[in-house]
Amino acid sequence: MPDPVESLRLKLVSQVRGVFHDANAGQSPIPPSDDALFVRDTPIRQVHADIVGMMTGGVRALLLQMLHPHALQGVLDHSNFREDMHGRLRRTARFIAVTTFGHRDDAMKAIDRVNRIHAKVGGTLPDGSHYEATNPRTLAWVHVTEAQSFLAGYMRHVRPDMSLGEQDEYYRQFAVVARALGADPVPETRAQADAIFRELRHDLQASPATREVAQLVLNQRPQGAPQAVQTMITADAVTMLPDWARTMLRLQRPMLSALPARAATWGMGRTLRWAFRQ
Repeated sequence: MPDPVESLRLKLVSQVRGVFHDANAGQSPIPPSDDALFVRDTPIRQVHADIVGMMTGGVRALLLQMLHPHALQGVLDHSNFREDMHGRLRRTARFIAVTTFGHRDDAMKAIDRVNRIHAKVGGTLPDGSHYEATNPRTLAWVHVTEAQSFLAGYMRHVRPDMSLGEQDEYYRQFAVVARALGADPVPETRAQADAIFRELRHDLQASPATREVAQLVLNQRPQGAPQAVQTMITADAVTMLPDWARTMLRLQRPMLSALPARAATWGMGRTLRWAFRQ
């Protein structure tokens, strides 16, 4: 007789994997490799393995990235995000998975593929100036917002007592991928990340297009994801934003819903870690 608890666990794992992998395109989960860019049980693999921390951190990072006019214009000009926001998020998740957990050869192939795509992305900003996706400073903003946000999500939901040494090691590890993508400057410690974040903040601008994309990020529900999950993730992500970013995006800090959302995401995180045996 099948074990009902094990059946429930396997069903939950299958549902979550269905959100992140396009089975119709032949995609399957990235198998962890002993020949990955990063050794097992090191900070980057711990942080990037936590689904809830990565989802909340990923939404926070996207909201911050859209405040950079070059990053925003690249999305507006060269993607179908309005019709396929889920596809864009899923491709980003697979890139993080293969560069963190996959065989190093597959990781480098994924990085090369992104670099080839970036080489073709460019255009004109509303003020008439030119932008290119290969701009090291733009790539630095994309990287530092992701690194800070993924780490913030992990510490918020899993290990609030993560040591500074482990946090610094996370930045050193993630820097390997950022440099391979052409980002500069790239932080190797939490202090450097905070300093670069403050420096690059001067490049940011808010516009109606910025706020339109932010609303799409917050309100377009991935196929297969329950509405309640979407609400919990986005509320938690908005809560984690700096006050000035919420102001630029015209987002209100969740008040009455903040504690229930955090409690719900905490509970969901525990359930998913049980299901994936983490």
